[in-house]
Amino acid sequence: RYYRQTEKDVLNKFFLHTVFIGNPGTGKTTVARILTKIYKALGILERGHMIETDRQGLVAGYVGQTAIKTAEKIEESMGGVLFIDEAYSLMEGMAAGGRGGFGDEAIQTLLKRMEDHRGQFFVFVAGYPDNMEAFLKANPGLNSRFDKTLKFDDYSPQDLFQIGLHMLKEENLTADPDAEKHLENYFTFLHNYRDKYFGNARTVRNVIQEVIKAHNLRLAALTPEQREGIPEDLITIEDASVLKTDKSDFVFNKKTMGFKKK
Repeated sequence: RYYRQTEKDVLNKFFLHTVFIGNPGTGKTTVARILTKIYKALGILERGHMIETDRQGLVAGYVGQTAIKTAEKIEESMGGVLFIDEAYSLMEGMAAGGRGGFGDEAIQTLLKRMEDHRGQFFVFVAGYPDNMEAFLKANPGLNSRFDKTLKFDDYSPQDLFQIGLHMLKEENLTADPDAEKHLENYFTFLHNYRDKYFGNARTVRNVIQEVIKAHNLRLAALTPEQREGIPEDLITIEDASVLKTDKSDFVFNKKTMGFKKK
């Protein structure tokens, strides 16, 4: 308000380029969207939209084209936020010392625009903790541009369980006490054996989808007479039992950030 009253350039006073560090499914993109809306409401951003992209959206296959492709994404995000997921993947193809390759061309273009258009757009970069640390060290200009870091911890077993119940509620379903207990035990099991591909809330969604599928198949196998008096919005232990607490029964899947049965 002060800058506006004195007719000074308010946007040029804010530098909110931010690093989002955390494993998949911990809410990085969701929080980024919320922050973008907050900055818009505060008048820090003119448009308040968020352009989501990744390496594929910034890097081209020929020399010179990456700078153009990156610049186009930046133009789209003017007045808002450019959100780069798995930003560390821009390091692919770089030589020792963080130079060379198409990813470096994208980073150089990004850094120049961040300086030339200070306050006109913000860049949020997100990814795994270890990989993002390496990314920030890949170019001396990155650490100085991204001076704010938000860290997202993995959800606890109880968090995962509550997220699962909420997802069931969104589908107008509830779980009976036995099914709830099985779900709670299963999410504790998943949390105890999680690896770097564990998808947190994404994994929960995959689990809940498996349970709902089992629920629908159980009801579909009944005749109309058999379905009478059976609540169709209730998840039972029979449905939840599709989830086996046996480590040998599944492996985590990098592509879906969930699980798949062997």
